[in-house]
Amino acid sequence: MLTPGRLRAHLVAVRLAGVVATPRETSLRSYRLFAARDPRALIGIDPEGVWGPREVLGLMARRCGVSADPRCTSGPDVIDPGRTLAALDAFAGRVREAARRGAPVLFGTGHPQRLLGFYAGLADAMSAAGCEVLTPAQGHCVDILTRFGLRTHRLDYVRGVALVREPASGRPGCEPGAHSHSPLPVRVALDAAAAAGGPLPELVVGDHGWVCGAGQLGFEAIGLADTDDPALFVGEAEGRVSVVVPVDDAVRSSYYRPLTRYVLDRASLSR
Repeated sequence: MLTPGRLRAHLVAVRLAGVVATPRETSLRSYRLFAARDPRALIGIDPEGVWGPREVLGLMARRCGVSADPRCTSGPDVIDPGRTLAALDAFAGRVREAARRGAPVLFGTGHPQRLLGFYAGLADAMSAAGCEVLTPAQGHCVDILTRFGLRTHRLDYVRGVALVREPASGRPGCEPGAHSHSPLPVRVALDAAAAAGGPLPELVVGDHGWVCGAGQLGFEAIGLADTDDPALFVGEAEGRVSVVVPVDDAVRSSYYRPLTRYVLDRASLSR
């Protein structure tokens, strides 16, 4: 079994936590955009409270461990590995409870190149435990606004994990898929599941718009988020997202394997 101490050492060694690669400037820009209610930063969350830049920074300091000093404006950002471990324990608790019920689960990622393997490992284990891993709206088109303008993407599933890809990127079923923050894919998937008469997910697991979009619609949602993803942490603070794990979401995909192992151990789903 992977102990918290060993995982903590791994988190810091590969910069999943501790000093991470996300620039402080990028995080602060995201906090300002969120405070301005820019859809690029909201990614599906409609905040109820007053969230100015200082309030967002204060929340991220409490939930992630970033510096609360607004005068700190450059250099790499920081994630407290203790907060990551505590959130992983809570995350595993939600997975364990869903597996105990045999609940239908929806997985989705906006970081397929990095995080697909993490979610796929969870999907395999939950499926083996009797959960139905849902794949609604496979092949449906989703128009997503990108920095290059409106682009049509196609919803696809790889090892039970939803992602989007541009049609010209390759044949369906192949990796890696496109990086996306949009909540539109999860809305399309949930609409399709409802239109087909269900089942609907009792738990949505993912990142970016998959978590925010599902949580905003009232579905239980858990996931991972970096220091420049304040929407998930605001959603958690306001009760629309159940658990958010602070972690760098853009390191090598192999570095997340110990996290999968740790979650499955804690959820009593290890084989």
